[in-house]
Amino acid sequence: SHSFVSPGVMVGIAYRAFTFSLTFLLYTSFHLSRKPISIVKVMCVCVYVCVYKSNYKQLLGAMDYSFLCAYAVGMFLSGIIGERLPIRLYLTFGMLMSGLFTCLFGLGYIYNIHSLGFYIFVQVANGLVQTTGWPSVVTCIGNWFGKGRRGLIMGIWNSHTSVGNILGSLIAGYWVSSNWGLSFIVPGLIIAAMGIICFLFLIEREHCYVIGWRSKRLQVVVVKSESEPSAISFMGALRIPGVIEFSLCLLFAKLVSYTFLFWLPLYITKTAHLDAKKAGDLSTLFDVGGIVGGILAGVISDKLGKRATTCAVMLLLAAPILYGFSMISEFGLGPTIGMLLVCGGLVNGPYALITTAVAADLGTHKSLKGNARALSTVTAIIDGTGSVGAAIGPLLAGVLSSQGWDQVFYMLMAADFLALMWLCVWMCFLCSCCCGW
Repeated sequence: SHSFVSPGVMVGIAYRAFTFSLTFLLYTSFHLSRKPISIVKVMCVCVYVCVYKSNYKQLLGAMDYSFLCAYAVGMFLSGIIGERLPIRLYLTFGMLMSGLFTCLFGLGYIYNIHSLGFYIFVQVANGLVQTTGWPSVVTCIGNWFGKGRRGLIMGIWNSHTSVGNILGSLIAGYWVSSNWGLSFIVPGLIIAAMGIICFLFLIEREHCYVIGWRSKRLQVVVVKSESEPSAISFMGALRIPGVIEFSLCLLFAKLVSYTFLFWLPLYITKTAHLDAKKAGDLSTLFDVGGIVGGILAGVISDKLGKRATTCAVMLLLAAPILYGFSMISEFGLGPTIGMLLVCGGLVNGPYALITTAVAADLGTHKSLKGNARALSTVTAIIDGTGSVGAAIGPLLAGVLSSQGWDQVFYMLMAADFLALMWLCVWMCFLCSCCCGW
């Protein structure tokens, strides 16, 4: 007997693989365009000190804050808007505009613009348009993949964050010493080009496929559903069990992750006494660890069926590693590399799991009775709350680092424990429901 796979199944598998790959590349370009600012910071120090005669750490912290604050505010609106517009068009617009503003930042160097207001305006505008990305790609991938092995699939898929950070570091590092304007212009052109690819090829959701033969050729016809479920309200999404707890957990987890994203290269430069390019290259190991941590968190959570427990254990293990980072200058290169890899995995593992598999689980919760239109709003609420932490973390790092880098790591450890606390609140709620407390 021969096993036979129907043409419809084969087409469905092919479309899923294509959507997985395309959305992976699309969001890779988002993070690729965000990373250059952390690499170029080292070169900007001299400009800020000479022009503004001020504490450069606080000025650079304010620049991070302008992007991340705009991103956090915009994210809450983005999911609601995204549910009511075609994802393909919404995402294309965001990518083209993000490419424009990223290029503008680089052109500031080429045209010798020294106005802090110009750079802050570009950062705010870029932060707003970049909010189109995450709710759109998570909704798209959630539409195509069911709950089976969602942790593994989304763990692998979410490595686009770290891949984008690595590529962004390498591209920015290549030009940082010679012409740092190109460190922004090249990533800006890449995300704009990916926006055009999104417009041409993205398929938003899985539809019915009618397979048939015509003139000895296999034909595939995509049949769209006539009736679309209505979008959920913001308050309706908040009432889904777990949304508030995981959102607040992500607030503190993302605070830790984004502080590393924006400040790690500068920290390595100052403590390990490396130049900007070497520090940028070394910092990519944190993202390599993040890739492994995200996949590992997804696999373990699928096996155990316990997303919150998986995140809690990783957050608990991250605390002593964060403490070790405060003494990085006392270690050699080998231990530093190992610490970067392990810390990246433990910090980014829970962050990756919550923003992907957990958000998709909550956005398709049984209380929604099959209404998948809630996915974009739920994703935006969770990631928007997390982005508040992402805005606060680098700003606090800019202030605290002037008092010593050890103060920054005490702040990161406190945030780690607060993230763990909100997971414990959710697990206690689940226990009370099961035990009838």
